Amino acid sequence: MAARPRVALLDYGLGNVHSAAKALEAAGADVTLTADRGAVMEADGLVVPGVGSMAACVAGIQAIRGGELIGRRLAGSRPVLGICVGMQVLFSSGEEGGSPTVGLDEWPGTVRRLQADILPHMGWAQVDAPEDSALFAGLRDERFYFVHSYAATEWSIEPHPRIRQPRVTWAEHGERFIAAVENGPLAATQFHPEKSGDAGIRLLRNWVSGL
Repeated sequence: MAARPRVALLDYGLGNVHSAAKALEAAGADVTLTADRGAVMEADGLVVPGVGSMAACVAGIQAIRGGELIGRRLAGSRPVLGICVGMQVLFSSGEEGGSPTVGLDEWPGTVRRLQADILPHMGWAQVDAPEDSALFAGLRDERFYFVHSYAATEWSIEPHPRIRQPRVTWAEHGERFIAAVENGPLAATQFHPEKSGDAGIRLLRNWVSGL
């Protein structure tokens, strides 16, 4: 029997870590909740969870030098998956709380308050994924669970003829926003796969199977 992929769930004091761990295990991974540098670097995959504000999550991640670990993993083409605010922190900046937050700057763009009549955006919604998406393979008509008021609403990386373009998935609540990104070894979802029932487990299985 093939060994199950080893996934490190980044422990920085914030995030829906227990539900995420159970979902990843159901998706076929051996999961360790850790902030240990060696364990994070040696794992087949790293998951960055996140709940609450972008500023608090960035502060928690940087307190354990998590930004450096994420950057080192990506430099070595080692997979990283961000979830919810764990996706937001990957952008350059955020506007939550009335003052700017400096993100980890893996992707250009600003996370801002959605222009919608009802916030937070809470509940199930369909997404518009690219046909060649690996994360959403076999999940074309499924719905996923969102809980957020802020999101990135623009994708500004210019196409390059020699580089495979990131696959960007969109959803809508008042306006279109980025629901997921697949960018080489770095992927992220604005929704919570661990709260999205069978569809969320299948999405995580797609990610785990690629480790």
